Amino acid sequence: MRTFYLLITLVFLCGCHYNSNLKKPRNAVSVSQDTLKPASVTSATNTDTITIAAVGDIMLGTSYPNNGTLPPDGAKHSFDEVKDELRNADITFGNLEGVLLDSGAAAPYKLKLRSKPYLFRMPEKYAEVLKDAGFDILSVANNHVSDFGVAGRKSTMQVLDSTGIKYAGLLKAPTSVFTVNGVKYGFCAFSPNSNVVPLLDLKNAAAIIKDLKTQADVVIVSFHGGSEGTQHEHVPFAKESFFTENRGDVHAFAHNAIDAGADLVLGHGPHVTRAIERYNNRFIAYSMGNFCTYRGVSVSGVCGIAPLLKIYINKKGEFLGGKIIPTKQTHHRGLERDTMNKVIKRIKFLTQTDFPRPGLNIADNGDISPVD
Repeated sequence: MRTFYLLITLVFLCGCHYNSNLKKPRNAVSVSQDTLKPASVTSATNTDTITIAAVGDIMLGTSYPNNGTLPPDGAKHSFDEVKDELRNADITFGNLEGVLLDSGAAAPYKLKLRSKPYLFRMPEKYAEVLKDAGFDILSVANNHVSDFGVAGRKSTMQVLDSTGIKYAGLLKAPTSVFTVNGVKYGFCAFSPNSNVVPLLDLKNAAAIIKDLKTQADVVIVSFHGGSEGTQHEHVPFAKESFFTENRGDVHAFAHNAIDAGADLVLGHGPHVTRAIERYNNRFIAYSMGNFCTYRGVSVSGVCGIAPLLKIYINKKGEFLGGKIIPTKQTHHRGLERDTMNKVIKRIKFLTQTDFPRPGLNIADNGDISPVD
């Protein structure tokens, strides 16, 4: 009997040694930690899980008043550091901060503003850069879509149409409905500015969202709202303003949108990152900051860090989990990944501070999981 147990032990030890030295097959794929889904998502099958990639402000350089503030590579490498993440999603979203227009005069009222006017006019060919990076939908509801008047808005719509990128937020193009991989999406965008669908009219916003929900499986809502600058990282739960402009109550807007049928609410506008929240089992990002803004805005301090969000939902729009992929910007080096994880720490702090019960947990590595 003693000999029998000794043999069993030897077999067990040999087996453990063999398993510990197994090699990966030559064709095995190595997966980056950034692309791994949180544990809360892995229980769902791939066919049940929709991946949304979402980022904040995009402005790839402006040709106004001359070409001195355009990137020397024609913006071709703007997204190289994160292109794999942008492409690896069912739907990829961003806010297009400016127009796609090769030439044209600035809107006269912009030149009369008391503050220095920032006028963003990207060459039309830059739309192909956005397409190549993986962007499927863009918000054009913001305070820069009218920098070059009717010509700028018209050109932007025509160019995006030619590339197949969907957009929403203009009075003449308030929504978009489309199908990807058998899932029908409704997309709408809002801003407190002229010529765009108004952020401040909550009743009208709810009506638009309710109508989209009758047409689509998943409704994605974008808003450009809230005050601007480093003093405005927190969600104030009240109306905000910038100079004399009413920038809305973004918390009230987001909750109103979900109550009306939105499945995902994506905010931008303050030029800094803000908190995230889970409300009625739907995900809200209150501001995703400056993502890729070539020499157009300040990227010092907290203005230079931003998340690339991966949001996992089911086909009912319910939040399953997410991931914060940290990025940073400098005027010299452009968009890069941030190995220091600064924006993860910042979003975690802001969420804990602004929302004592946010309905989710943010891990140190950026994993986001729902919490009841």
